Amino acid sequence: MIVYRKYEMRKISNAALFAFIAGFLLNSVYIYAAEQFEVGQKDKQFTKTHMSIKVGDSVTFTNEDDLYHNVFSLSPAKTFDLGAYPKGEGRNVIFDKPGRIEVECSAHPEMLMTIDVK
Repeated sequence: MIVYRKYEMRKISNAALFAFIAGFLLNSVYIYAAEQFEVGQKDKQFTKTHMSIKVGDSVTFTNEDDLYHNVFSLSPAKTFDLGAYPKGEGRNVIFDKPGRIEVECSAHPEMLMTIDVK
């Protein structure tokens, strides 16, 4: 009876170890496959007005103007507020869910762009 319990514990441990390793490998592939994009802010406009990316990709919003920008989104698929930041600085956002994201600048309401995450 003791041998049987020992065997069952080992079987469960191997299954848990396999699940852990499989999850780690799948997560590593997911992270490796993610791409990094950049969108500038120049002359009170985004340098791209529309882009399509995949879930897991990230976008760095880089300020190229001599004034501050505050990039944000209130979209259900991704809500963020990068705060005000000066020329030469960039802020990064990882898009972890699919959907259409409307991106704006709180300092300059004419700045609008759309990101489709698939």
